[in-house]
Amino acid sequence: MSETINHDRRRLVGATALAIAATYVGRARAASTPSTFGPMKQIDAGVLNVGYAEAGPANGAPVILLHGWPYDIHAFVDVAPLLAGAGYRVIVPHLRGYGTTRFRSSNAVRNGQPAALAVDVIDLMDALKIRKATLAGFDWGARTVNIVSALWPERVKATVSVSGYLIGNQQAGKQPLPPAAELQWWYQFYLATERGRLGYEKYTKDFAKLIWQTASPKWAFDDATFARSGASFENPDHVAIAIHNYRWRLGLADGERRYDDLESKLARAPVISVPTITMEGDANGAPHPEPSAYAKKFTGKYAHRDLTGGIGHNLPQEAPEAFAKAVVEADGWAAA
Repeated sequence: MSETINHDRRRLVGATALAIAATYVGRARAASTPSTFGPMKQIDAGVLNVGYAEAGPANGAPVILLHGWPYDIHAFVDVAPLLAGAGYRVIVPHLRGYGTTRFRSSNAVRNGQPAALAVDVIDLMDALKIRKATLAGFDWGARTVNIVSALWPERVKATVSVSGYLIGNQQAGKQPLPPAAELQWWYQFYLATERGRLGYEKYTKDFAKLIWQTASPKWAFDDATFARSGASFENPDHVAIAIHNYRWRLGLADGERRYDDLESKLARAPVISVPTITMEGDANGAPHPEPSAYAKKFTGKYAHRDLTGGIGHNLPQEAPEAFAKAVVEADGWAAA
């Protein structure tokens, strides 16, 4: 009985702290200058030296927030203080090819395959001595959250995944879709060509801004907000990682043999057993599956949340309070 009371008390305290933090975040969002993180931290983790932001108490329950392409850690700039205010230790890393994250060796393969990004998360957790964490993300970040929780469930407490179950494989990526669905993936085909590589290299920020606009057509972000994230694309490995990721998905680029066993497991579309909340905005202009298509892939405690009000692909930045609330709720399930 006392354990149940303690869990209930923790959820109540977390919800109260989240509500208080939301008030301050709301005021900051109303200001003319976009929010920023404090000084970045760096740590050697596997093949990378990872740049990451950290917020909240050092002894708080860890939450790792993972961004996608072409975004960066600032997708969570309003989520992090909400969770930190609720007592969580929040870790927000730049993915390989973004911000201050660098390969430790100049000879390392600039590999963007999904399994490699998932291993990056495990390496980061090991480097930070985090045995188990709640993971949450969108776009590439959601895919990575799915992979880590499917392959290493013992390292994951709970997850929040925007657009649901995104684990794929090269064979599935080779299968044609109906024309209307193929049209949504125009950028994947563009980046598969040499013209596309040169174009992305030359117009990286213009390309990224176009993706932001089409993926979140009702999100009225300003130039300062985009510029804050755009600086992360100046990473020397950014173009190579983005190109390799999309070419690998189509089977046009090889991965590294070290990940073959992991890819073989992922090709079987493993279920995810940890407590999970999936989320979707009503104005997501990026390709995404219907919730009914993936609900059965989550075999633990599970719920789906649809957000209205013109919320697009970058859900945590467009609806930070709802995203943070989902993290607290999923984490609470795991603690119960």
